[in-house]
Amino acid sequence: MEVFHVTSRKRETYDVQVAYSPLWECALGIAAVTNSRLIDTLERPKSYWEELRGSLSTTLIDHLDYVEEHNTWKALLQLLHQCKSNNLKEFCSSIESLQSLKFKFTCLPYIGEKYQQLREAAAAGEESAVMELKEKTSENPFFPQYIQFISNSNTDELKAHLIEVMTLWYEAVVSPELEKINQILKIDYESKNEMREKLSPEELVQWATGGVNYLPEPSVHNVLLIPQYIYRPWNIEADIEDTKVFYYPVANESLSPNDKYMPSNFLVQKHKALGDETRLRIVKLLSEYDRSLQELTKILNMGKTTIHHHLKILRAAKLVEMNGAKYSLKANVVKLLFKELDQYLKR
Repeated sequence: MEVFHVTSRKRETYDVQVAYSPLWECALGIAAVTNSRLIDTLERPKSYWEELRGSLSTTLIDHLDYVEEHNTWKALLQLLHQCKSNNLKEFCSSIESLQSLKFKFTCLPYIGEKYQQLREAAAAGEESAVMELKEKTSENPFFPQYIQFISNSNTDELKAHLIEVMTLWYEAVVSPELEKINQILKIDYESKNEMREKLSPEELVQWATGGVNYLPEPSVHNVLLIPQYIYRPWNIEADIEDTKVFYYPVANESLSPNDKYMPSNFLVQKHKALGDETRLRIVKLLSEYDRSLQELTKILNMGKTTIHHHLKILRAAKLVEMNGAKYSLKANVVKLLFKELDQYLKR
């Protein structure tokens, strides 16, 4: 059935804000060092993390073991959004001042506006609410166990743990490199803010994160971009009230501010992926329609293994994605690539 459009209303999008703080870097560092499943995939080698652990105090190691067991890094991130301070002392004071119910409510994950009363009931320790909140988050690998822990925890003991692990990590790891960390985060923050005037909100998120195609969602009116150095090359996605959060990896050029010729690693990866005749043919084909591996193989008259290899490179460069059983060119990716190149040339 054909539809005759008489509305002038445009598709709604979200507003993008950028924020940075060494406290985010502190909490994410705690998250990184206690994530044994991902530590081999981080940009810094495993030897760095092993040497770092070896230099830490026994007290801090004990707290990190507790973080790894109960995922209390999540509580630190949730509380940082509540406090909104760049000062460690103020952040710790804000934790101490929170009443038990508000403290636990803040630590529990936000899963949507319609579940806020359930979140409040779980924070109050209502077992039926805890069980339901766990059920609603059952697809997440750690939320159910984390929800059970937060809801049943002793408030004073948990506060003391969070304050001490944050303070000890900040003093041992962040403070010695505070000037360097602040410089890197500030440069990246300024770069993303400058591009806010040149890109649409969706393009800005895609550019900052290196390829995340985040489309507007109901009840999400804001996106918060937070640059981080310690968790490169990963993007970490989270939800808070009304807002989608991306803790995104800082760009290469932010790590080398005195080298104006240093290109973004994302820009390099995309151009490398496009520097091949077969891959350019695939991109053109996908610009017309989404196509399956079998369709591409037939059109290009090449073996499936060869085509799959080229698709793998295009996907790694965030140019192509899977859409069901078919491959598709990511939205606005070519248009954004020109803007990225222009931004690099003019830097």
